[in-house]
Amino acid sequence: MEAPLLPHHSSDRSRPDLPDPVYWVTPRHLAGDDGVLAERIGDILSDLGWRMWPTSRHTLLYISPDGLRGAEWILAAYPFELGGLPVAWQLSARAHAASAMPEWNAYFTTGVSYEALADLLMALDAREAPDVGFEEPETVLDALSVRGWIRDVDRPRTTATDPGFSSCVSLEMLPPLIEDADPRPDLVGWQAWAEPVPGAPYLWCASFSASVPHDLVAAFASSLASPVPVPRHTVPEIAEGRLTIVRRS
Repeated sequence: MEAPLLPHHSSDRSRPDLPDPVYWVTPRHLAGDDGVLAERIGDILSDLGWRMWPTSRHTLLYISPDGLRGAEWILAAYPFELGGLPVAWQLSARAHAASAMPEWNAYFTTGVSYEALADLLMALDAREAPDVGFEEPETVLDALSVRGWIRDVDRPRTTATDPGFSSCVSLEMLPPLIEDADPRPDLVGWQAWAEPVPGAPYLWCASFSASVPHDLVAAFASSLASPVPVPRHTVPEIAEGRLTIVRRS
């Protein structure tokens, strides 16, 4: 499975005509965002006490109470794509509230499981120093291995895939436009994506810049690989054959 640096052809990812009731489905990494990625994450940030401002670019900017953490819904601004999908959320952290440039950024497209993004945000909110991490990259792979994901045979120290080989988390060369305070060229950062059907459009993509603490990426990865069913009103059409409906409520 190749890293999603080049776009696939786009297609509809959801089935808005699916009726109620709610479906409880697994695996989480193929469950999609149910078309409510903005609302669910906005609710989480509001519950955490983050303030929100609409911007002149028609985006929604959330800032943590200490001013060190930021999250911005940027879909309307359509800044760039990952794997042919528009980036929807951008997370960032600063060493000081007055810093002009974030220490790191993380980017998430539409279609990503909002539960995984919510768990990442709660881990980010709980950190005393959001811009500094001391864990090793192995932390990310360990979090996935515990959930039953498989390390790549050729790159066991940098890459893991789900047992169905439809999703991957890998330490890769950064795609274009991923911003980080470290100016050195040829940096690597954690990349994640779901490709339910090989060669078909990606369901979602995520990119973490080089300085994102590994334990934060591990929080995202652990939630992404969780076996706990998630509720959905709609399921991604491209992933229907790979999803298991545990029950209908």
